[in-house]
Amino acid sequence: MSLLIRHAKVLRILPGPQTRVLNEQDVRIEGARIASVEPASDNPAPADEVLDARGMLLMPGLINSHSHVPMVIFRGLAEDVSLEKWFNEYMWPLESNLQEEDVYWGMLLGLAEMIEAGVTCVADHYFFMDRAAEAVQQAGTRAALGWAVFGNQGIEALDRTAQFCRRWNGAANGRITTWMAPHAPYTCDDDFLGAARDRADELGVGIHIHVAETRDQTAAHVKKRGVTPIRLLDDLGLLRLPSLLAHAVGATEEDIRLLADRPAAVAHCPKTYLKLAMGIAPVVAMRKAGVTVGLGTDGAVSNNTLDVWESLRLMAMTQKQATGAAENMTLAESLEIATRGSARAVGLGDRIGTVEPGYLADLILVDLGGPHHQPLHSVPASLVYAARASDVQTVIINGRVIMRDRRLLTLDKAEIIRQVSRSLERLSRRVPASRIQVYAP
Repeated sequence: MSLLIRHAKVLRILPGPQTRVLNEQDVRIEGARIASVEPASDNPAPADEVLDARGMLLMPGLINSHSHVPMVIFRGLAEDVSLEKWFNEYMWPLESNLQEEDVYWGMLLGLAEMIEAGVTCVADHYFFMDRAAEAVQQAGTRAALGWAVFGNQGIEALDRTAQFCRRWNGAANGRITTWMAPHAPYTCDDDFLGAARDRADELGVGIHIHVAETRDQTAAHVKKRGVTPIRLLDDLGLLRLPSLLAHAVGATEEDIRLLADRPAAVAHCPKTYLKLAMGIAPVVAMRKAGVTVGLGTDGAVSNNTLDVWESLRLMAMTQKQATGAAENMTLAESLEIATRGSARAVGLGDRIGTVEPGYLADLILVDLGGPHHQPLHSVPASLVYAARASDVQTVIINGRVIMRDRRLLTLDKAEIIRQVSRSLERLSRRVPASRIQVYAP
């Protein structure tokens, strides 16, 4: 199938990074890929489907580089608590109620929310991931999926998640990729982490893991082990493989230099850090050193939304505040992190994250005509500091339109909400003694 998007403004993110907006462009998509980006023609070649994009901005879809999407089913159940209480008294007791079917419907609900917000790809780290993969397949989205495992589950758990990686890597017409996903150094011992490394290496996949989530966590690890948790991962060989490190708020200067020399990326989720008083990750320093940084939401229990636009502006503002320099985290750099940077972080930098011929057509049309965008002196400024999820009008993934004019074409939102609502009483039971794990960094 061919798709022609006519008369669009097109956002280009160029090396530097810098941004450029091209007016009156026709973008042709053949199959799953962008075939051409050219000035609008009076007599374009015919296409199977034509979208009139007058007054719209065509840009890469946003990429959520770290989330726990099915956790939307617990949204609002862990408020105004410390990180330790969030884990031990709320989240891990709540997740003892989790069933496979909850993951399926929760994943669908989160995917619907993200599609409506212009998120075309997510790196997800959760449980019962076969059901999450089924939801991704149905929704038509792109995802890099990892089945989260704890060390106390034993090597058998790693074998099961390795089998998941084999089953689903490259599935759904290439829209699904997979990762090994040990939870964190404080929930997985060295032998378990080493076994995860070996299985990832055998499978040819990367490792998605939480690490150095706070400075206190890093300090506690140094006191116990003599090295930072990031250095431990390197010592164990995990960072020799493509790795996606969630958070790294507690990364030291030495850690940052180490990461710059490894095929590692950091997933930055600023709303979680603000809400749980975790600190601010040194993103400016990471980028300056050459570390790949992607933007994420984390789960909806520590964020409340899966809105990457919100994460985008929080990242820009908190990095300016943390460094004491308003010149840091420019518009172009912020947008690059949310698109091309996040694409590199999730292992898809050569496939998505830009509007260029040859790349996969994961694109969104954004309406910048609302009063909150006027007068439109700067498209990049409006995107970073004014855009709303509801500005996204049309979403295209793998060359297929999956939302048109705010109408979801692959998902029945009302039915998804009805199915999730059926389990609310069971899901909201919180018995601390039944928690699935203990947070003790």
